[in-house]
Amino acid sequence: MTFSRGAPPIASAARLVGTGLGIPLVAGAAAVLGFAPVGAWPVPIVSLAVLFAIWTRSASPRQAGLSGYAFGLGYFLAGVSWVYVSLHEFGEMPLVLAALATFCFCAYLALFPALTGWVVARWAPASAARRLTLAPAAFVLAEWLRGTLFTGFPWLTVGTSQVPSSPLAGWAPYGGAYGVSLAAAGSAALLAGFALSLASGRGRLALLAGIAALFAAGAIARLVPWTLPAGPPVSVALLQGNVSQHIKWREDVRTRTLLDYRRMIFEAPARVIVVPETALPAFLDQLPDDYLASLRLHAAQNRQEILLGTVERVFRGEEYDYYNSLVRITGAGNQSYRKRHLVPFGEFIPPGFAWVLTILHIPMTDFARGAHRQAPIEAAGVAFGVAICYEDVYGEEVIDALPAAEALVNVSNDAWFGHSLAPDQHLQASQMRALETGRWMVRATNTGATAAIDETGHVVSRLPEFTVGTLVAEVTPRTGATPYVRWGNGPALMLAFALGLLAAAPRFRRSGSAR
Repeated sequence: MTFSRGAPPIASAARLVGTGLGIPLVAGAAAVLGFAPVGAWPVPIVSLAVLFAIWTRSASPRQAGLSGYAFGLGYFLAGVSWVYVSLHEFGEMPLVLAALATFCFCAYLALFPALTGWVVARWAPASAARRLTLAPAAFVLAEWLRGTLFTGFPWLTVGTSQVPSSPLAGWAPYGGAYGVSLAAAGSAALLAGFALSLASGRGRLALLAGIAALFAAGAIARLVPWTLPAGPPVSVALLQGNVSQHIKWREDVRTRTLLDYRRMIFEAPARVIVVPETALPAFLDQLPDDYLASLRLHAAQNRQEILLGTVERVFRGEEYDYYNSLVRITGAGNQSYRKRHLVPFGEFIPPGFAWVLTILHIPMTDFARGAHRQAPIEAAGVAFGVAICYEDVYGEEVIDALPAAEALVNVSNDAWFGHSLAPDQHLQASQMRALETGRWMVRATNTGATAAIDETGHVVSRLPEFTVGTLVAEVTPRTGATPYVRWGNGPALMLAFALGLLAAAPRFRRSGSAR
């Protein structure tokens, strides 16, 4: 990204940008409109353009950092407020403590755009043009850091907002979500440069041409078929039992839940039947023998295979290890995938935080991690790469099963988040994984969003949330590998790093000459 050498100094741009922290706060909150369920994908680009423009006039790294913090606070308070629902409504944490915990979590996440602003003002202090060159790179690297540090939280990665409708989504098979973020942030920087008149005449036209080029190239890139059908479509039934989290583990509900899911399995007209995450309120080895036997007999008689979301326990020495698993209970022997990326506080308690259990009532907070690399689960002749719950927001972990996996399956229990933005946001993350890998993704969830997504990232069919139902989809297994499957996040991050070095090079040269 380049700008006119005659770009005005930072001070001259100050008159064109609002002062204070209110504007970045509102811009951050507005950016959430780009994500599902609203899906107004241009909004995050405009919001970032506003933030980047503010950074061009920041008088110090501290001021830029505060603007970035305000943006992040608005962004995450609006976008992940559903954390409060899981803590208070289902975790039984007192209202005030749940609100405080949610705010503190969002305040932590806001540190990453704050760090971005500080870096931009610190390492590109000379001109607005250089700051706008550095901003997209620093922003994407900070997104990656947020998705990695302390087990990571890559929720609301800006690139995900562009799926499936934006032309920029075409970059997903090449650079993944972070590659799309870089394209979106680059577009925002060019837009900010145009709005601030950092170039004139032909220069301004060049900025608009740069935006058009990013969008056009993304649209063209999407036309490349990186994967091909590996066989005929296979019918997959995705069950949605709609069991409220409030009553799921009650003894008086247990028998009814078991019978309801067995009835749904018996009625499912598909070769592969997928039951959601921990759908049955019992450990796998505690399910009645005649219950599992009836499922296996029915499947054998109807040439079906059942993938069951359940909790496995393995006795080791003097105690059990518990695994959040997807188990194939039919066919030639059991095969299972055990969740490897656990949710802090939900599935494990970080060291030093055991006291949280005294105020947070969540069952099963001591899961063990599955193996780092696990083979796809074979069902009806198709190799399914598995992700459980929010594992599918980690693109570079999903591709561990590829290119061997011919389709992807996610089982989740988003009942923890009630009537909030979380289920739709989670579905959109699955759409990104489908587009990155060129594979179908099917999702079986307890209360929604249960859906089938094709290899282009589009939702083919979906059940209404908070209803009991079975979604049957014809899933086409696919073979081949996108560039993202081969190289993961590496190319997007290296490109961002190189762009950052280009913008900060004058600063490095001055530092060297001063010594």
